[in-house]
Amino acid sequence: MASLGANPRRTPQGLGPGAASSGFPSPAPVPGPREAEEEEVEEEEELAEIHLCVLWNSGYLGIAYYDTSDSTIHFMPDAPDHESLKLLQRVLDEINPQSVVTSAKQDENMTRFLGKLASQEHREPKRPEIIFLPSVDFGLEISKQRLLSGNYSFIPDSMTATEKILFLSSIIPFDCLLTVRALGGLLKFLGRRRIGVELEDYNVSVPILGFKKFMLTHLVNIDQDTYSVLQIFKSESHPSVYKVASGLKEGLSLFGILNRCRCKWGEKLLRLWFTRPTHDLGELNSRLDVIQFFLLPQNLDMAQMLHRLLGHIKNVPLILKRMKLSHTKVSDWQVLYKTVYSALGLRDACRSLPQSIQLFRDIAQEFSDDLHHIASLIGKVVDFEGSLAENRFTVLPNIDPEIDEKKRRLMGLPNFLTEVARKELENLDSRIPSCSVIYIPLIGFLLSIPRLPSMVEASDFEINGLDFMFLSEEKLHYRSARTKELDALLGDLHCEIRDQETLLMYQLQCQVLARAAVLTRVLDLASRLDVLLALASAARDYGYSRPRYSPRVLGVRIQNGRHPLMELCARTFVPNSTECGGDKGRVKVITGPNSSGKSIYLKQQVAKAVNNATAQSLVLIDEFGKGTNTVDGLALLAAVLRYWLARGPTCPHIFVATNFLSLVQLQLLPQGPLVQYLDWPRVSGQEGGD
Repeated sequence: MASLGANPRRTPQGLGPGAASSGFPSPAPVPGPREAEEEEVEEEEELAEIHLCVLWNSGYLGIAYYDTSDSTIHFMPDAPDHESLKLLQRVLDEINPQSVVTSAKQDENMTRFLGKLASQEHREPKRPEIIFLPSVDFGLEISKQRLLSGNYSFIPDSMTATEKILFLSSIIPFDCLLTVRALGGLLKFLGRRRIGVELEDYNVSVPILGFKKFMLTHLVNIDQDTYSVLQIFKSESHPSVYKVASGLKEGLSLFGILNRCRCKWGEKLLRLWFTRPTHDLGELNSRLDVIQFFLLPQNLDMAQMLHRLLGHIKNVPLILKRMKLSHTKVSDWQVLYKTVYSALGLRDACRSLPQSIQLFRDIAQEFSDDLHHIASLIGKVVDFEGSLAENRFTVLPNIDPEIDEKKRRLMGLPNFLTEVARKELENLDSRIPSCSVIYIPLIGFLLSIPRLPSMVEASDFEINGLDFMFLSEEKLHYRSARTKELDALLGDLHCEIRDQETLLMYQLQCQVLARAAVLTRVLDLASRLDVLLALASAARDYGYSRPRYSPRVLGVRIQNGRHPLMELCARTFVPNSTECGGDKGRVKVITGPNSSGKSIYLKQQVAKAVNNATAQSLVLIDEFGKGTNTVDGLALLAAVLRYWLARGPTCPHIFVATNFLSLVQLQLLPQGPLVQYLDWPRVSGQEGGD
């Protein structure tokens, strides 16, 4: 706002120190770069919603779900499932969907399964909402049409209809009919519920930033009880009153001591690896190659540099979602700029590393020049300092000559308005000591004068030649002939500049969204690198060794094995070695006194092992039968072990820790090469035990 002050002698004065140089009311305080970054981190911790769509037919399952945290649809190609729907139950346990969508026309097994799911009052974190849609919404042809006609920001507008079909066909398995129908039903549900865009105009569609395939093959099956008893995960109440979203934090657990990830998406991937442990030897060795590389002393500096760069990889999907909805914040441009430049740093670093390691080769090749294009555009267009000052998107000089000219005119307004105010004051009543000419966006130029003591009633505000507008803070605001001329001459400069800069922002957003695929791939590969660097750091600090896998070894061989949590808590810890399989037997019965460390050697309960264990399973039993009388407990334990031993070569690998010495003394188990008895002595000074 430009103003002119005059003393009682009506001598005009220039702008005072408190006047705003831009000619506008001062904006509200805005967060600095660090505050903006902290705000972004807090938003990354918002709880995601997952909406799952499922179909089951003729023994096969089709699954697709939408994750609001990354605005991505995940799908599983048609997979066989038992009538009890164990595979579906595993998916539900893993992703904890807020809603489960399916067809109203269902098989009896699915109906029974969903009825049981809906009746689980105490399901953690909570039972999902079961939603039935008409079976016509899951029709194959209409589902294909929905998929092919969808508005996806990751598909460039320049693609023809044929190119779009070919592109989507390379991502979505259209030959998996159940999966296609599940995807079609999910899209129908998202559009009907308007997930994430409930308050937007109806022409704004639900943002979909990508399709990702997930598989549950080559996985080790671990039930939820095992995760809890082995302390792979352990949730505790969060001490901070500000963490109201979940109220939980990770306690002493395997995940807790290994999670040294620098970005939230790395932490998310590490948790995913824990919940989907693979037995694919190629995948396992690929991960171990990276960890072993960073454990070499000469690569420590490189690991630390990559670790620092990963700290700038932020929530790209959230930013892309805001761009799709035109909700981009100033801090988003800063965060995206840092993320892209950090990704380029990761690419350049990985190009100097051995390309024989798959992850380094992928980063070097797939972090394409599109990243440099995005970073260059943002760096050349966005005025970060000006954007923070005005709390809106502003552009640098020399981007648009028309905007530059209007800004120059706007910057010259204070001196010009001072001269206009001087002339206005000459024509006002001598009782008026001062006046100012101000500019208010959307209203225009106004003449402002102080309210005189004689101005009591509204009729007293009338001044010849002036149109009264409003009273604010004891100042009267009028339109005069000169201010009307200014409106016609200069127009609403501020809004025009804002509109033109918003248009440039939209064009820049389109350039970024057209390259969303490479940004998504950056997040995938950076998260993988983050996890493996975290595991390498933990392996270095705790002295872990690389495991060796061999398809020729039918069993487990552990030399000087250590409990990763117990050794952190006990003053004295004794490593343990063991072998299982082949001529070493498959059933290990471990006896010994209390506090000898049997429960540290192994830790779990029977749970679903009897019904699910196979020849490739590892079953750990600790104090089975404890809490019952001795005879009943001993009988139950013997019966369970004899059941497995009767299977001969298909008997699972079993470790049993027990205080039931009668199991050995009474020879309740059949003799043979499958069974070995181990006695666990107590080590003096050892802390630990059952």
